[in-house]
Amino acid sequence: MNDVLYSVDDAVATITLDRPEAMNSLTTRMKAELLEALTMASQAYAVRAVLLTGSGRAFCAGQDLNEHTANLEAGRGLDGTVRAHYNPIVLTIAEMGKPVVAAVNGVAAGAGAALAFACDLRIAADKAKFAMAFSGIGLAPDSGASWTLQRLIGRARAGELLLLGEPFDAARALELGIVSRVVPAEELAVAGRALAVRLAQGPTSAYAATKRALEFAASSSLADALALEADLQDACVKTSDHLNATRAFLHKERPVFDGR
Repeated sequence: MNDVLYSVDDAVATITLDRPEAMNSLTTRMKAELLEALTMASQAYAVRAVLLTGSGRAFCAGQDLNEHTANLEAGRGLDGTVRAHYNPIVLTIAEMGKPVVAAVNGVAAGAGAALAFACDLRIAADKAKFAMAFSGIGLAPDSGASWTLQRLIGRARAGELLLLGEPFDAARALELGIVSRVVPAEELAVAGRALAVRLAQGPTSAYAATKRALEFAASSSLADALALEADLQDACVKTSDHLNATRAFLHKERPVFDGR
């Protein structure tokens, strides 16, 4: 991979968007590499959590507009990128059976912001800025922003951000509930990694079940959500993590999870 960095340490796969000279804006090649990295992390047994971040002063500025303009002028429109790239990327993050943390180090705009919204947890540098930039260039939201953002902050506020497209800073993102924590920029790498490592040391099967339950419950009846919860608990209770953690609790010991 050329524009995406991938490494694994302490059961955490760190995926770094690495086009700092272009604010990590997404070209066709970069989107293919990001999907490849996310798929690797999802399928790797040794990986139990994922950390997604960017290099330089941006997390991700969204679609590379130079490439996009060339497609428009050649009559190719979106060139199929929403269906071929953005949708699979977001679904891979959302459906991954392990927690994904976004460490938002700088600008997160358009599809770049939507990538962060698709993650399970978001931590931001105090210098980070967000912008739902779609309407500013005459586009509707994509990359799941219409789905994820309103579930994070409610329909009215999501509508305001998407319609007006006004940028907002990390403090506002924290106030809205888009991010769970804001740290000084120089501390973000350590704080993001610490959070990912903590999750990697947790009950991976239970995390996967929690992600599935949350997604299902967002658009189902209470009765159906209860039924799925029962099914998921039946599966979790059979894991060695549950048995070992229960024993540890009874012995007043700290549980050690191995992800099985």
